[in-house]
Amino acid sequence: MKARNAIERAMQTLFFCCGIVSIAAVALITVYMIISGLPAIREIGAVDFLFGQVWKSTAKEPLFGILPFILTSVYGTLGAILIGVPIGLMMAVFLSKLASPRVASVVRPAVELLAGIPSVVYGFIGMIVLVPAVMDLFRIKSGTTLFTAVIVLAVMILPSIVSVSETALSAVPREYEEASIAMGATWIETIFKVSIPAARSGIAAGVVLGVGRAIGEAMAVMMVSGNVANMPKLFSSVRFLTTAIASEMSYAGGLQKQALFSIGLVLFVFIMLINLLLNAFLKKGDRK
Repeated sequence: MKARNAIERAMQTLFFCCGIVSIAAVALITVYMIISGLPAIREIGAVDFLFGQVWKSTAKEPLFGILPFILTSVYGTLGAILIGVPIGLMMAVFLSKLASPRVASVVRPAVELLAGIPSVVYGFIGMIVLVPAVMDLFRIKSGTTLFTAVIVLAVMILPSIVSVSETALSAVPREYEEASIAMGATWIETIFKVSIPAARSGIAAGVVLGVGRAIGEAMAVMMVSGNVANMPKLFSSVRFLTTAIASEMSYAGGLQKQALFSIGLVLFVFIMLINLLLNAFLKKGDRK
């Protein structure tokens, strides 16, 4: 009995330490990003940095305006969500509620395989297949556009949304669905009016994971978006916040390097705000 209690206390201590490490890691990253990112913002000016429309970091008189990067990241993420979330949710519904075990055993590993494909492979396939297709389909000079990046991001977020949403839908108590059918609802009505609302928190968690991957992706979008610091248009080459850091950090120095850290701080704040808004939305929905 004493040995069992000692093991129990040891495991509780281990779990507590793991939790503290996670919190400390987030706190250290936050402090480091603030310390590294604020000097350039103070030197350039917050308004010029956040709302400037020109980025010329290597010019004799450099300009560090990141509004094009911010808008591109926002538009790209929203576009990926608008395309990826409905497809991912419907696929999760199919796997958890409609597909036969044999079909699900084939489709589910394929979805899991998508999660294991490296980002550079997505970018390479997009550059070889999708970029020429977009150029021919819309008859534009270059297929490296915001639209192409949105398509690639939408595909990349599917595994997170599908896997987490499927798990949440499968965890809905069978009694809820049986009661709905007993009341006269069809199976499809039950899925959309009972199962999906009951699994709302889990589905939202999958969406959060997908959004995090879409915002933080660099290599794949760099290969298909053109990586040009333009104000975002659907069929023009653009640069994301992540690609701005990745493309210049290797040779940056002085104020340019500090500005890249400031972009990282903006990206960090952007992700935190999205998580806070989604959590607030979920809590509001639970109160209802």
